This record gives sequence, structure tokens and C-alpha cells, in this order.
Amino acid sequence: MEKTLVTTGKTIDLAIESALNQLGLDRDSVSVLVLQQAKTGFLGFGAQPAKVQVTYEVPDPVPAAPAAPKSALGSASRSKKPTAPVKKPEAEAPKAEKKPEAPKAEKKPEAPKAEKKAAAPKAPKAEKKPETPKAPKEKKAEAPKKPKTYTPAEPGSVEEKIETFIKGLLENMNSQAVPHCYKAENGSFKVDLVGEDLGYLIGRRGETLDAIQHLANYAVNRSVEGHVRISVDAESYREKREESLRRYARKKAQQVLKARRRTTLEPMNAYERHVIHAALQDMDNITTHSTGTEPNRRVVIEYVR
Repeated sequence: MEKTLVTTGKTIDLAIESALNQLGLDRDSVSVLVLQQAKTGFLGFGAQPAKVQVTYEVPDPVPAAPAAPKSALGSASRSKKPTAPVKKPEAEAPKAEKKPEAPKAEKKPEAPKAEKKAAAPKAPKAEKKPETPKAPKEKKAEAPKKPKTYTPAEPGSVEEKIETFIKGLLENMNSQAVPHCYKAENGSFKVDLVGEDLGYLIGRRGETLDAIQHLANYAVNRSVEGHVRISVDAESYREKREESLRRYARKKAQQVLKARRRTTLEPMNAYERHVIHAALQDMDNITTHSTGTEPNRRVVIEYVR
């Protein structure tokens, strides 16, 4: 069943983070509804914190087994009949003493019979050898994934222009990551950022990565003919994020089917909303649409007959 928790904070993100800390859940396990935007007020007067309502799923309680009625126990105890008292045996009359008989003549001892031939000793059974314990089967270790190999960009090519721009952008961000650009099958250009400490280049929910991608598309398309589409990724973040969004969408859709009422997801960008719509487009009795304005545009999952 679902439960809700209302929390406040200086910003919406801080209010959501407070709720997640109290529940011990991650962001993908809850849905958030903004009840009140934060207001700064004038000179400290009229300030209001942000207020959100977090909805989360808890397991249904298990019903306790019914106790046996007291009347059944009382009738069982009354059904037992009292046992009859045991009579003590009466003392028997003393019997008359028997007259002593005359001693019989002793029999002569018989000659000892020949001893039986000793049986042949049986051969000792062969002792069973202790079985040697079988060594546990070792699981085959999975071979580590081979790192991707990148072909150096040709001088003057679009790939070189993209790598040059992103490399200069990363140097201004004090990052040692190296961009590698290659052309995909659909004609777009993909860029992989390779290096250490790429977390801050990805940012919260990929916001920094989206900003780098947006700047690269804007700058490179000004210096090349036609229009090129550039996708920037690091540590396969976009692939992992897509799979996480698909699982989240299916989980929310199952809740909608069970409750037969619609639910509104958290604000998402256009790319993430597209992943949600595509994941649920073939699901029976489920329809999706977007509502609101950027940057607070959300996906609505609704039950239909």
C-alpha cells in the first residue's frame, strides 16, 4: 500500500532530500508532488519554505491467525469423565504350609561330551576407504570488459572539431578527462569522456553532462555545413539512466493498474520524458501524456479501460 510524507526545506531539492533521508529510500523509489514553492519574502518578512509531498510504497500488513474460542476449550475439558477409584486388593488368607518332601537321590554326573569343533574364523570385512571430499566447483570468473579503442580523428574532420572544442571546455573546468568522438550508424556523433573522477562532469541526474552536450552542439554547428547532432556521455551514464527510467516507469504503471487512478511523476527534461513514453506505449490499459511548463514539465501515467 502507499503512504505519504510531507516535508519542508529552503528549496524543493532540500525538502525532497530531507524526506529521502527520513525514509531511507532512493530517488527512483518515490514520487514527489510539490505543494508549495519557496518564497524569500521582502526584508525577511513573508518568507515561506518549499513544501513537498513524497509518496512511497510499503508492504501490506499480514493478518494475524484467529485465536481458538474459549467455549471450545471449556467443552473439551468437560467432556473428560472422572476415572473410577482403584480398589485396594483384599488381604488373602494365609495358605497352609506344605510338608517338606524327602530329598531325592543325587544323579551321577554325566561324562563330558566332546567339545564342538571350533568354527572356522570368518574373514575380516575390508574396511571402506574414506571418500575424499570433492573440491567445490569454482565459478568461472567473468572476463573483464575490454576498454574501447578509439580511432584518432582525421585532421580537419568534424570529429576533430568536436574533440577540440570539448577538450578546451574541460580544461577551463580543471578536468583531465579526454574526449573521444566517433560517428554513429544513424549519422550522429557520439563523444565518450574518458578519465578519472567523472562524477562531477555528469552532475545531478546528468545536468552537467547535458550542459556540455548543449554547448558542443551550439558551437560546432556554427562552424560546419549542415546540421550535426552530438551526444556526450561518460561511464555509460545515459545507457544506465535509460534502464533506470524504464524500471521506474513500469513500477509506477503497475501501481496505477492496481489502484486504477493516475499518477504524476517528478519533473523531467524532454529526453527523459521521451524514455518514459516509449517504455509504456505498448502497455495495456495505460496511457501517458505530459503536463506543465519547462523546467517543471512532468509525465502523467493514467489508467484507461
